[in-house]
Amino acid sequence: MKILADQNMPLVEAFFAEFGEVTRFDGRSLTPEQLIDVDVLLVRSVTKVNAAMLQNANKLKFVGTATIGVDHVDSVYLAERGIAFSSAPGCNAIAVAEYVISVMLAFSQENATPLAGKTLGIIGVGNIGQCLREKVASLGMKLLLCDPLRHEAGSLPEHVDVDTVLAEADIVTCHVPLVKTGAHCTKHLIDAQRLARLKPNAWLINASRGDVIDNQALLQHLQRGAGWQVALDVWENEPHILTDLLAYVRFATVHIAGHTLEGKARGTQMLYQAWCQLQGLNADKALAAFLPEPAVTACQLQATFTDADLGRLVHLIYDVRRDDGLLRSRLAADGFDYLRKNYPVRREFSTLTITNANDFAPVLAQLGFAVVATH
Repeated sequence: MKILADQNMPLVEAFFAEFGEVTRFDGRSLTPEQLIDVDVLLVRSVTKVNAAMLQNANKLKFVGTATIGVDHVDSVYLAERGIAFSSAPGCNAIAVAEYVISVMLAFSQENATPLAGKTLGIIGVGNIGQCLREKVASLGMKLLLCDPLRHEAGSLPEHVDVDTVLAEADIVTCHVPLVKTGAHCTKHLIDAQRLARLKPNAWLINASRGDVIDNQALLQHLQRGAGWQVALDVWENEPHILTDLLAYVRFATVHIAGHTLEGKARGTQMLYQAWCQLQGLNADKALAAFLPEPAVTACQLQATFTDADLGRLVHLIYDVRRDDGLLRSRLAADGFDYLRKNYPVRREFSTLTITNANDFAPVLAQLGFAVVATH
């Protein structure tokens, strides 16, 4: 059996080698000819899986995307061809939520203003938005939650509309899929008119899809002196981003918010589980068996630890300023895709065990750190 997998998908050999020969490919340059005699295709969001791509796929049985979003896959066409399909919903929810927390705490440090007392607006309360909601629950922030689909389904009674979020939130973060048509279209969900609703000193974060915010409109507002602090992990027209925006965006990264080692590997594991279910096999391989030990595993807090030190602790595991620096220093020479492909290893908060947390134990545990109880 032939298995074709994106070169940026970790642990494919560990999970899939027992089923057949694993061959890697560049996600943006996959051709229809490469799919001849391939049984399993494993992709990420940069690969368009549609009729044109699969015209020569004579043996394809299964397509898996190790991503939450599925707008790059024509699932209707796959169903017509009888090709099984699976995605990895929630695989990188923790990673993206932790990216946002790192951004917010960096903004907090640089503006000398605490998060407590601020209003956080979360647009999109699916796997990622809900994970973020739970992680920040102990930080003393007021939450505004916007997700009309979940509200209509009865699972989010506290929903407020997007215009209310933009007008009232001190911090706005986007976590919606890209939907190009219909009543709940998210392409340019935040356009020029909606940008004008933002508070003068708002913090705006996008770690969903680049097209959710109209990048040209954002640039024009910022060029006219809008005082927002902006963090963009995703951009319109990736990898050919609007580089003029870089001068006005405080934190700029190369679509890596979900790229912790755990998050990416979790996506591979979920596709392995879906394949095993399709084949009627027992999915007995565990992710923990394949992950390396992180460089920093433990931290002991001193009695002098205060709320002001929370950002330092979070940034010990992940500081968004590292990735902002990588983009700014190397984008022109290396390009967007190269930086994304060669993204340095990043781990999740859960890999750090904290002792002597004392009164901070509930907050740190809520954020996702491994906290050792003291007696």
